[in-house]
Amino acid sequence: MDQIHLMRVFVAVGELESFAAAARRLDISPAAVTRAVSALEEQIGVKLLLRTTRSVRLTEAGSRYLEHTRHILASIHEANEAAAGINATPKGELAVTAPILFGKKFVMPCIVRYLQQYPEVDVSAYFLDRVVNMVEEGMDVAVRIGPLPDSGLKALRVGRVRRMLCASPDYLARMGEPQHPSDLPEHAVIATTTLSPRAGWRFGLADEPTLVRMKPRLTVTSNDGAIAAAVGGLGIARLLSYQVVDELASGQLQVILADYEEAPWPIHILHRESKYGSAKVRSFIDMLAQDLRARQLD
Repeated sequence: MDQIHLMRVFVAVGELESFAAAARRLDISPAAVTRAVSALEEQIGVKLLLRTTRSVRLTEAGSRYLEHTRHILASIHEANEAAAGINATPKGELAVTAPILFGKKFVMPCIVRYLQQYPEVDVSAYFLDRVVNMVEEGMDVAVRIGPLPDSGLKALRVGRVRRMLCASPDYLARMGEPQHPSDLPEHAVIATTTLSPRAGWRFGLADEPTLVRMKPRLTVTSNDGAIAAAVGGLGIARLLSYQVVDELASGQLQVILADYEEAPWPIHILHRESKYGSAKVRSFIDMLAQDLRARQLD
């Protein structure tokens, strides 16, 4: 079999950890995927995957081979694009994801300008308040806020945001302003999670954190819902600085317990491309990074 074909099949299986999912991505039969992987292992004389009835995992040699193979395939792709003249002008489809409010406020203006500048690119924007699996869901670029887990993705740091407690002046006038995190259980709390009926908020630096547990008066699944409740005077909400820029500027909300905040959270642009990445991805990341670095989000 063609070596390049075998490598493409192996990369799909290695990234997705599934023969069936790889077959769907490549639009070939599961049997063809199995034959290709077996032929590749026989050809190089190394076991690349550990197969069970329930899972597929890379061997140590398979992990190393996957990384090298990605670079080889990316080099081939770049050479093909350069020969065809595609690298000179971005074109094709680009999938971008970001948290909902961040996407609306900061990513969408960049997308609009990018599409105006590059008329041969089509963008699909997915603004979701959950971690999107870039490989399985076919994303090219993602904006992530917070500490990053180890992964094979490329990350470019472009800023930071604060996690802050906010309440309306009306609420603080009625209920008083807490002076220490330990005062929070006596207040009405607005939580933005459905994982537990009790909220646990951490304060202070990572090496000496303070955990305060409390029962929320209101639990919502969206940050804009929490902002609306806080502006309405219901209670205290914990939000990211970029989410309440307008409300703080207008005086509808004010920051409390600022001296006890955690260290700021980083903002990263993630992508799957290697240094041989396509023109559409590189040009969009360059534009978005320039935009975000120019903003004071914390």
